[in-house]
Amino acid sequence: MPALQLPRVAHRFTEVDGLRVFYREAGPADAPVLLLLHGFPSASHQYRRLIDALGGHYRVIAPDYPGFGHSDAPATAPSGGGWTFNALADTVEGFVRALGLDRFTLYAFDFGAPVGFRLATRHPEWIAGLVVQNGNAYEDGLSELARGFVAEAPEVPGAEERVRGLFTLPMTRGQYEGGTSDPAAVAPEGWTLDQHFLDLPGRKDIQRDLAFDYKSNVALYGQWQEWLRAHRPPLLVLWGTGDAFFTEAGARAFLRDVPDAELRLFPTGHFALEEYVDEIAPLIADFLDRTWAGAAARGAAGVAAR
Repeated sequence: MPALQLPRVAHRFTEVDGLRVFYREAGPADAPVLLLLHGFPSASHQYRRLIDALGGHYRVIAPDYPGFGHSDAPATAPSGGGWTFNALADTVEGFVRALGLDRFTLYAFDFGAPVGFRLATRHPEWIAGLVVQNGNAYEDGLSELARGFVAEAPEVPGAEERVRGLFTLPMTRGQYEGGTSDPAAVAPEGWTLDQHFLDLPGRKDIQRDLAFDYKSNVALYGQWQEWLRAHRPPLLVLWGTGDAFFTEAGARAFLRDVPDAELRLFPTGHFALEEYVDEIAPLIADFLDRTWAGAAARGAAGVAAR
């Protein structure tokens, strides 16, 4: 039997605007870079199996946002006030600079889409390619459940109680198992660890602030779509069709703005990697192999033109 060759994964912290940001990293320093942005209510641990699959050949980096996972969770963002998606993007932008990244393929899942599209519109020169997995950027993709969530506001009676209801173990587990073909294929460690972090002091207040700020993402959909039309990045769209929040229509909508995008659908739920990582990892590897060299050349040409 041949020896198994799993990558060595480093677990580190770096400081961004006075915050300790935790991240996982694997792979050769000179390999194509894949930046993994996680979703709610998870953290970089959701990518452990994907990092094992890809980290032997690609430089794979996965940070935890402030208020998630092992990163710091102050009540206020460095910019002041409660936590917003702009503040999360500010921290991830600082993280990218701290690691000296100037070109990467972005994997945007769930919350990773609003964070990632903010990065892309601020720094299009950073984006060598884009992998979107159940990360919405179109009103077409909002289910009725998601539309109700977006409509919540602090001044609406009962809104805070409804939002805080999302932070319970049954809801966390349901996000993992809902819509899957085989719930037994979903390891319980994911939702258990997510709930552990959610239950730490102050974490639910941060998540409440982000929940009420989610409408700011919908307001930016048009800007992100314009960015896609203008830049036409290499784009791979991966989607679990049983997602209760983001519908298949949202996956297909990307083809309006990037007609040559690749679309792959899977009969699973929101956390598609939980059930289909063996099918998804080779698709990402092939995408990186085909797009990285061309994207790097286009980036070099753009720098030379300036």
